[in-house]
Amino acid sequence: MLKKLKRKTDKLVNSKHMLSGVTVASFLESTIVPIPLEAVLVPMMQARRDKLWLIALMATLGCMLGALVGYALGYYLFDAVGDWMITTFFSQEQFDTVKQQMQDQGFWFVLTLGIVPIPFQIAMLAAGATQYSILMFILATAIARSIRYFGLAVVVYYAGNKAERVIKKHKTKSIIVLTGFVLLLWGITTL
Repeated sequence: MLKKLKRKTDKLVNSKHMLSGVTVASFLESTIVPIPLEAVLVPMMQARRDKLWLIALMATLGCMLGALVGYALGYYLFDAVGDWMITTFFSQEQFDTVKQQMQDQGFWFVLTLGIVPIPFQIAMLAAGATQYSILMFILATAIARSIRYFGLAVVVYYAGNKAERVIKKHKTKSIIVLTGFVLLLWGITTL
């Protein structure tokens, strides 16, 4: 599947539809298609350094649009489609735990899930199902996904064609550091 994605990415790189393609891919990744968007973004950013920051922006916007759809599903249609989404993406027990965390930690929970490589659908549905503040949800989503996608852009900017290797080598460390930083901020603000 990753090879197929890379072939499609190669075609899209020089297309006039590149930026809209990034937005659509990000929207799909954040809503229904659990594809690793980084596998598409990094090679695209490397090939089109002239559009590096715009690619990161379009990925962030696509994710935010997807997050709004997921929030709306949780808010308005959870009774109708919630069971299907729970069985498709995670277990009932996982969702109940997430829902409780959403009620207890809200903003910080969304922010953390938006950074770490856990399906973001969990945060979207839980935020909508618990009727969490949409403004705080969008703010947390924007911050988290900006950190994620603009972080990739920074790595590509400095590492160039070695970016994929650098990301693979330091991915776990980066996730731990970012998650620790978010948890530290959360702890400081709750004192």
